[in-house]
Amino acid sequence: MTFSVGVITAFPELFEAFSKKGLIGQAIQNQKIEFSTLNPREFTTDLHKTIDDRPYGGGDGMIMLAEPLEKAVLNIKTHNPDSRVIYLSPQGEKLTDSLARTLATEEGIILICGRYGGVDERFITTHVDQEISVGDYILNGGEVGAMCVIEAVSRFLPGVLGNYVSSQKDSFSEGLLEFPQLTRPPEYAGLKVPAVLTSGDHKAIEKWRHTMSLLRTYFRRPELLETNDPQVESALKFYAEMSENDRRACGLPFRDTHLTV
Repeated sequence: MTFSVGVITAFPELFEAFSKKGLIGQAIQNQKIEFSTLNPREFTTDLHKTIDDRPYGGGDGMIMLAEPLEKAVLNIKTHNPDSRVIYLSPQGEKLTDSLARTLATEEGIILICGRYGGVDERFITTHVDQEISVGDYILNGGEVGAMCVIEAVSRFLPGVLGNYVSSQKDSFSEGLLEFPQLTRPPEYAGLKVPAVLTSGDHKAIEKWRHTMSLLRTYFRRPELLETNDPQVESALKFYAEMSENDRRACGLPFRDTHLTV
């Protein structure tokens, strides 16, 4: 099954390299993703192809017109009528791993990339199914945010990743940050690979990786953890017994630190 992605943007050229390179490019080439961009200027009737105008009531910036955006959405929906219409907005629901996983179950998505001072609210009310934010900051337009959404969602589409298990073990897939990854050589910058990773004991390695995920989450994103989680307490006991080499090699604080669960 092919997942449909349509992007409505005043700057479609920004997506040219994005749609041809890396995993996204491969997914499009392999027909796992059907990708298109549409410029709302194509649906204007004036000589200058105007897609924005001054806001009623005054204020800074120009506001994108509702009608060209509406016509662009309806054009895409003639081919993919069940696609979910998403407006990239700092006021939207924050993009998370869980949200990306949910969006991957849709028939497709249409991403509206705002520009200038924003979009006429009436268009959002009548045509947008969901607003999504990629973070608590302001971008010059929605294009970068749209790329983030496409990247995040694509990882949960069957056949996009070479190894689907990868998406199940990435950061946030279980509410935790990913464990540290190490490769050759066995010693670099004076830091040796923790012995368990070269032991060949796969059960021990899986347990170690889960412990590392807990510890990295504890030190980097503690708000993701539940209070008084016994697994965290066990992980911190393991941390207390780790060598300085293993702590540093795993990106953990390597000096004694005050720990609380």
